[in-house]
This record gives sequence, C-alpha cells and structure tokens, in this order.
Amino acid sequence: MAPASKRRPVVLGLDAGGPGRLAATWAADEADRRRLPLLLVHAVPETGSDRHGFEKSYREELRADGRAVLDEAAALAGERHPRLELATALVDGNPGQVLCLESARAELVVLGSRRLTRAEEFLSASSVTVPVSAQATCPVVVVREPEHVTQDPLHLVVGVDGSPSSAAAVDVAFDLAARRGAALRAIWVRQSQPFGRTDDLRADQEPRRLLTETTAGRAGRYPDVRLTHEVVHGHPVEELAKASEHALAVVVGRRGGGGFTGMRLGSVPHGLLHHAHCPIVTVPRPAAEPQG
Repeated sequence: MAPASKRRPVVLGLDAGGPGRLAATWAADEADRRRLPLLLVHAVPETGSDRHGFEKSYREELRADGRAVLDEAAALAGERHPRLELATALVDGNPGQVLCLESARAELVVLGSRRLTRAEEFLSASSVTVPVSAQATCPVVVVREPEHVTQDPLHLVVGVDGSPSSAAAVDVAFDLAARRGAALRAIWVRQSQPFGRTDDLRADQEPRRLLTETTAGRAGRYPDVRLTHEVVHGHPVEELAKASEHALAVVVGRRGGGGFTGMRLGSVPHGLLHHAHCPIVTVPRPAAEPQG
C-alpha cells in the first residue's frame, strides 16, 4: 500500500515492540518538514509450517498486533502534525526485505533500534537496522538516540573519506542541515600509522585537499549552511561517535561490498549503529556505482 500522493514518502518501519516514539517523532517531523507523505509499514514474517493447525490463528494474532502498532504510530504522528498526509501498510513478508522494496519508492526510510548486540542482530529475524541500512536504495535513518537540539550552534556531522558514497553523504548532509537551519561539520578521520612517526602536518595535507574537494560546489545551493572542515586522528568509528555526542545527526556513506549484509554496510556505519549518540543516516552509493 502506498500513499495516494505520487510524491515519494518518508517511510517509517515499525516492529511488534511498538511504534518507537523517538523514531516515529523523527519521521513525522521530517515528513512535515519536507511536505511529504508519511507511510507507516509493519511486516508480518512467515511463521513456518502449519503442522498442528495453529498457524492461521497465530498469524491473525500477529496481524492484529501489527495493526495496533500502526494505529498507535499513526495517532502519534497525526497528533503531532494534524495536516500530515498519512498512510499505513500491513504487509506479509520478511521485514527487512519489505522495507528494502519500499526504499525504491521512498525519500527516506526511518527505523528505530532496540540496541541489539551484534550476535542478536545477526540471529534475530526481527532485526532490520543492518540489512536495511546495507541494502536500501535511499538514505536510511536509524533513530536510537535523540537529536541534540540544545547545542549552540545546531549542527550535523558528515564523515568524508573521498569515496563516491561519502560525496553522496555530503549532499544529504547539506540538505538535512539546510532544512534545520544548522551548521555542518565535515570530518575526515585519518588513522594513525602503525609503524614509526609521520609528519602529521604533511600527512594531513592530502586529506584536507580531498575534504575540500568533496564538499566543494554546495555553497551556492545551500548559502545558509555554515561548513567547517576537520581532519582528526584516530579510529573512524570512535571519532565520529565522539563527534555525534552534540550533533543533530551523523551522516555517512555506505561503501561495503560482498553478500553478507554487515559487509555490504561497511565497518564505519555498522559501528556507528552501535556507538553513535544521535540519529545515524546511511547513504547508499550513487545509482551508477555498483553495490558489490
């Protein structure tokens, strides 16, 4: 099911644990901010063979629970933004696959997170944050922590590494910052050399050049976004997580390869799903780029 409007919606993925107030609020605010519909999606996974005749009643129970979650989230979003165009979809299928299919028609996919461990994340059929972040065709926002709206100035963080996916992340980050009247910190994390000392000033010159090059050309489109460039030393996950402590969101590109979803996502966005202190926005490679 899709909204009656032909505009690409903001999609909020909901699980049986409830609407997730942080994620629902973020998605409703963003849809209102963009003047786009909000599509609430809950997928009911397959339950296996009906060997004892219980599957039909169990699935009916799951669907009833799903409908209740959708209704609760719709009420929350509608109360917050009464003029927001809302639609709901109760779909049979694997939640991750359903949301990845929806991403082809979406502006953004928004997910909550219950902070599963990596083992739980891998084994749980209901865990969608990694597979959807890894395979969606639009940006995916995982809201496990609130935006830091009391900071002055308000700002977002974007991780840059010179790849096409990080250039796409820069575009998304500028757009998000402009919509919020926020500044943008573009950060390149240079990992320390394992052997010997290097001339840090000289070693930083190339990252600074690439950082400037990757973020160039946006000032004309986003004249009100104040941009700063930073080259920091350390581990990318640790440094970006540290930067996220006071940010509205941290935005990173997806550059992983291979079939396993965690590898497709890449180690930095995967690590930030566990360690960031604000919403995490994962941006896929440009459409012309192979996904691996």
